[in-house]
Amino acid sequence: MGTVRWETAGIFAYITASQIAVTKGTRSFHFQDEGWFGKSTKNLGVDKLTHAYNSYLLTELIQARINRKTGGARGSALTAAILASGLMAYSELYDAHKKSSGFSIQDVIFNTGGATFSVLRNTIPGMKEKVDFRLLLMPNSEIYTFKGKEHYAQQRFLLAVQLSGFEEFQKSPLRFVELHAGYYAKGFTARDHEQGEIPQRKLFFGLGLNLKELFFKTPRSKIGRATGQVLDYIQIPYTAIHVD
Repeated sequence: MGTVRWETAGIFAYITASQIAVTKGTRSFHFQDEGWFGKSTKNLGVDKLTHAYNSYLLTELIQARINRKTGGARGSALTAAILASGLMAYSELYDAHKKSSGFSIQDVIFNTGGATFSVLRNTIPGMKEKVDFRLLLMPNSEIYTFKGKEHYAQQRFLLAVQLSGFEEFQKSPLRFVELHAGYYAKGFTARDHEQGEIPQRKLFFGLGLNLKELFFKTPRSKIGRATGQVLDYIQIPYTAIHVD
């Protein structure tokens, strides 16, 4: 763990500063049952997938740093997951003292789930080349909303199965194709309620274009390599066909 002590300290400091900045009223430690994906929940479960994704992304980042510094130390995936889960739990402690929220067991479970998925992806042979967990942000009138229900309404989470990761497709045009399955919700913001919209939870499926395989399979520049890595975690809008 000492290998990434400065990175961990930096993330710890960022969490501390950002949580202090958004905390506007405190009380003693308390729990809050936020539910899962029910229609009565505040964000129809999108916030839970946000927790899973953030934990997953943090685990991936920490593991990448460990691997870069050690050349791929044994157990790096588990070490990264433990550190990321600890940092996410620390963040949750701030929620436990906010008047507007509380310590959510559901959040902790999804944090752990996101970190666990990263461990599986990086330890099961071939899985990293086949499956990505991505965030798709659909632009709104503000392009991107940083907080609130509008922030969650923009988010769509998906698993992308890349045919390029399967040997039988690697010399076929199908290597540029991805299979998508994901979740989003709509009709739950204040504006939606004012317009009489009904909250809806949506599973979606579809086909996507593997931009990394198409443009960044063998990048020659640092920018190209970085862009290819980003595409493992971010789904670019309008590069896939999805149906609810």
